[in-house]
Amino acid sequence: MVSGSGKFDYPSLKELLKDTTAEVLLPGDGEEYEKSIERWSEHCIKRAAAVIRVRSADDVSATLAQIREHSIPFTVRGKNAPVTDAHKAHIDSFVTGGGHSTSGAASIEDGIVIDLSKMRKVTVDVDAKTIKAEGGTIWEDVDVEAAKFGLATVGGTVNHTGVGGLTLGGGYGYLTGKYGLTIDNLLSVDMVLASGEQVIASANSNPDLYWAVRGAGQNFGVATAFTFQGYAQKNSVFAGPLVFLPDKIPQIVEFLNKFHTTNDGNQAMLMGFSAPPPANAPVVLCQIFHNGTEEEGKAFFADLFELGPVANMTAMIPYPQLNSLLNQGAGFDGRKLFGGGAFKLPIDSSFAVQLHAEFNAFVASHERMNESMILFEAVPYQKVIEVSNDKMAFSNRGDYYNVAVMMKWFEPSLDGEIRTFSRNLLKKASVTAADRSKDGGVAQYGNYASADVEANEIFGANVKRLEELKHKYDPDNLFSHGTKLTPRPLVVVN
Repeated sequence: MVSGSGKFDYPSLKELLKDTTAEVLLPGDGEEYEKSIERWSEHCIKRAAAVIRVRSADDVSATLAQIREHSIPFTVRGKNAPVTDAHKAHIDSFVTGGGHSTSGAASIEDGIVIDLSKMRKVTVDVDAKTIKAEGGTIWEDVDVEAAKFGLATVGGTVNHTGVGGLTLGGGYGYLTGKYGLTIDNLLSVDMVLASGEQVIASANSNPDLYWAVRGAGQNFGVATAFTFQGYAQKNSVFAGPLVFLPDKIPQIVEFLNKFHTTNDGNQAMLMGFSAPPPANAPVVLCQIFHNGTEEEGKAFFADLFELGPVANMTAMIPYPQLNSLLNQGAGFDGRKLFGGGAFKLPIDSSFAVQLHAEFNAFVASHERMNESMILFEAVPYQKVIEVSNDKMAFSNRGDYYNVAVMMKWFEPSLDGEIRTFSRNLLKKASVTAADRSKDGGVAQYGNYASADVEANEIFGANVKRLEELKHKYDPDNLFSHGTKLTPRPLVVVN
């Protein structure tokens, strides 16, 4: 319905969707509307003209029907996932769940947000060891429910991250060293396509779509459910942070280089530079993980313990608690910018010392920026590179690790300066992987990429096939808010 001014009449959505179970929230609807537009980063909060809280795939289909009919700008939120923005159809689209995007992709003004956050059911099939999670679940939902049956799957390292966003973009976690990426353990996806059709993408059903959604799923529709392979995980794990003063960086890097050659897939280590409260002084955070006993874990990480950390918060913990250890550092206040790159081991300790000095100098020269962090993620990649880069859309497989920069600040006038600093710091941090990998990996994790990244930087040689599939499943480019893919028809040359 169009008002006299020629603009869509958003309140009319309540009438148009009255026969569904979806809830329509408008700016005048008070606290529920305000909660619905909250985001992980304050600078990504936008006042949507309407938020549609869907509760089923049928609700999604009905909502997309209105979007198509009236050319309504939209976006989709499912607990993290940027999914759309159709420029050619003059439609902005995006799907949300956890709201962790720092590109603003899960937010919109003068449009609607399809909000999956009410779709949080998790179902475990004990005999098949599978875990089915609806599109609005967060990883805490999955971890807790699976643990009731002695199971786990590869999830994120922050458990209030949305399952949808992390999964569709790849998914690294503490269990990656043993079982690969989240998408390597994704058995099927329930999708609502741009046409409103509800389909399943799996090895046996729409296998070409299954290939595409594992890495580029946000470009092809709204994912309303994911089915993952689960694994027995009845035991607790040894994990937690060790905190060091910066003068220990050379020895920590020496151990990191050793870790590169000695881990057996049951360990992971994250090394971060930050200046967190209450002291607000520079420290090195080493988040360690061993999927085994405390005795085994302390033996493996003995070199770090012998360095004399100023704080030791390691312990045996239940697996569901593991993915909450970094939650505080990823809190919901302030403005945030997240970016990523890659690094190879071994690295020179002087290189790490120099990066820390540059990072710390910038943070110290600005007020309330001390919770920013540069994080080197030594998550073993041996299982990851067992899968070739053409096996699915995801192309970030190689002999390297991810590095991330998370900047946190409160003053809007600093936005441009911080964006430039973060981009330059990531280039320096990624110099060790500048020659890419020997097997075609792009050395750029899509979930960490900035909003202006080109498709070939994320998908490498897979772009051509993705664009052909985009033409098949979304020819009008309804879902185009994430990494841009141009629908291109398959050209057959005789």
